[in-house]
Amino acid sequence: MKAPHYGEQYKSEMTLVSAYSELRIYNQGSSTMSVAPVENMASLNTDLFYDILKRLDGPTLATAACTCAAFCSISKEERLWEDVCSSMWPSTNREDVKSLISSIGGFRKFYADCFPLIVNKEVTDYQWNDYLEYPEEWTEAEYYGDMDEFKSISPSDFVSIVDIRYKDKIICSKVLWGIPNANGFNGWFYNCPFRIDLLTYAARDDDDDGEAFLSIANGLPPIASMETERKDGKLWRGLRDGLRLSWIVVNRKMKQAANLASWCPIGGQRHWPTDKDFVIRFGSILPARDILPCQVVECILSMKFRVICTEGEGAETTLKLTELSMQLEDMEGSHVNGRNSLLILKEALSCHRSKNYSEVLESCNLYSKVQNELKEEKMRNESSKIRNLQSAKPACWEPTLL
Repeated sequence: MKAPHYGEQYKSEMTLVSAYSELRIYNQGSSTMSVAPVENMASLNTDLFYDILKRLDGPTLATAACTCAAFCSISKEERLWEDVCSSMWPSTNREDVKSLISSIGGFRKFYADCFPLIVNKEVTDYQWNDYLEYPEEWTEAEYYGDMDEFKSISPSDFVSIVDIRYKDKIICSKVLWGIPNANGFNGWFYNCPFRIDLLTYAARDDDDDGEAFLSIANGLPPIASMETERKDGKLWRGLRDGLRLSWIVVNRKMKQAANLASWCPIGGQRHWPTDKDFVIRFGSILPARDILPCQVVECILSMKFRVICTEGEGAETTLKLTELSMQLEDMEGSHVNGRNSLLILKEALSCHRSKNYSEVLESCNLYSKVQNELKEEKMRNESSKIRNLQSAKPACWEPTLL
């Protein structure tokens, strides 16, 4: 899959070059246009500067802020960055989300935190001999971590802000306050695998019914039947190439935010678990240093669509979003429990990020490579143990009758 520029969906309506070189003035009531040369930036007033900057996307606006003192000053206006965030993440249009963003430092800071994606290059830092088997060889302190540190983290402090696009058009926006089923520091959430099913819980806070659909009207390729789709995979390719996901996690107490998604899909499965289901996987590699022996974990963001209509059934091809979830897995594919997941999410809010999507993809591929090597090494070790047991077994053994 070609690695796109993160934010390619936005087009600048006015270049900075034209703003510097000339000022176009349209006469009211006519289609004529006069051009007034601009000798220096001082000859342009602040309102015109603002009008120029409000037409730019986030990356271009950030670049413009570095060109001159006037643009630098005006680019600090929160309203400009509020508009940028609104275009990038429609879920930030909600009044409760606006208040949240204002309380953690404003839209300019929010954009700076959430536009770059998480990159973890520490995957190869740990040694095979340092990795302890799960779970028998882990001590209680290694698995459960620092109790005092955990008590300082409240599940209710986390907010999920999620937006899904298909071919640059928004199809679903959700906001989830807190982490479901995390009622206290003991019990189910504390010990069981961490998982957030966004569609189940976020719909309670939304005005709509929580359902999202994709059809030909959204640019989805039509299919005659599921049998045809199994042969040519046209619908699968359309989903894989067109879907984009942003899953922003905010911690209200820490006043920090980060985007845990990979923007573009990094994997998936066709026709699973049923013939009409498609699973698209996004995610990121998060640091778990001093939390888990494996040092890094994978944040898996799964999106599942189900085919509910095809052209051969007398209706246009339509898919329904049936699942949108988050879970964390360690190097061996074991799910991380609730307690450690909170600690990992906390660390993720301050880890390294990049605007270069190829770095994000490289980080995910590196994790998969190391994970596969670990599995292969474990298989070799198991095979070696079996051979040793077989060689130690007596060549001939007969039961003794009493």
